[in-house]
Amino acid sequence: MKNTGFAFLSMFLTAIVCMGQSGYAPRDTSYSIHSTWQKVRKNHPDVRPVWPDLPKGVKAKNNLVYARPGGGRELHLDVFYPKKKKKEGRPAVLMIHGGGWTTGSKENLIPMAQQLAKAGYVTVTVEYRLSAEAPYPAGVHDLKAAVRWMRANAKQFCIDTNRIAAYGCSAGAHLASLLGTTNGLTLFDGVGENMQHSADVQAVLNIDGIVSFIHPEAEPEWTGKSANAWLGSYTDNFEKWKEASPLEYAGAGSPPFLFVNSSYPRFHAGREDLFEMLDIHGIYHEDHTFEGSPHGFWLLEPWFGPTLGYAVGFLEKVFDSRR
Repeated sequence: MKNTGFAFLSMFLTAIVCMGQSGYAPRDTSYSIHSTWQKVRKNHPDVRPVWPDLPKGVKAKNNLVYARPGGGRELHLDVFYPKKKKKEGRPAVLMIHGGGWTTGSKENLIPMAQQLAKAGYVTVTVEYRLSAEAPYPAGVHDLKAAVRWMRANAKQFCIDTNRIAAYGCSAGAHLASLLGTTNGLTLFDGVGENMQHSADVQAVLNIDGIVSFIHPEAEPEWTGKSANAWLGSYTDNFEKWKEASPLEYAGAGSPPFLFVNSSYPRFHAGREDLFEMLDIHGIYHEDHTFEGSPHGFWLLEPWFGPTLGYAVGFLEKVFDSRR
């Protein structure tokens, strides 16, 4: 892919300026493809960042407003979709960026979204409110609203509303998992437009994210700045930490899961327990681990390509449709 780093940086700067003029908390975009590359290359000097590069045969609609949570705030998303229409509609994937619920931007997942669109999927990279602007559960409400928006606009983008997946990385993987395990529940629905549409997802792609805040494996989160900023202190808000844990809702209504993980155990917290629950109900799941890999691998080669491959293979399997 060609290096479009300068254009990508311009997108960030434009977003920051607009936010500063809008009267609400500017987004912390310090977690980015570039910052991850700079951090990881210290121990992995041969890694390469993957920048946005719109493939031939893919169209894009950028910065569409999908929700207005109040105070003049508008939330945006980007849509990438094959130019060739398909009568029965295409499976769609909501792409949820990471950043510890405190930082990051939808732009981080544009390269992966573009490549999944090239493979035949409609992909949506989504902005959601982070902890400095609105702590838990606002971001969950936003993502549920984004799924409903996808269904409300399915005809325009040729989306099969029965085949929508949530793909998340790190904190975004936790959020994608929370979407999937709360299918059919109203706990995180929030309010707003398109409430006549379902927020359920039919598959979850968890890229190195925890599924329980209260599992013993999640202990590093209990004193970590990011989760505490989003949920409040672990000691004082244990019930909130439990409520925000996808594992608490796993059951017969959960969709198939894909896990792609780094070599760091803290980002696997609750995974095996979730697998046991899915097995009880005969729900498909698969997992892959890149040995010796860093957290943030999905933004960089040599791991970007294999992560894409695992995602496409999983989606083909659970949605029963070769692109």
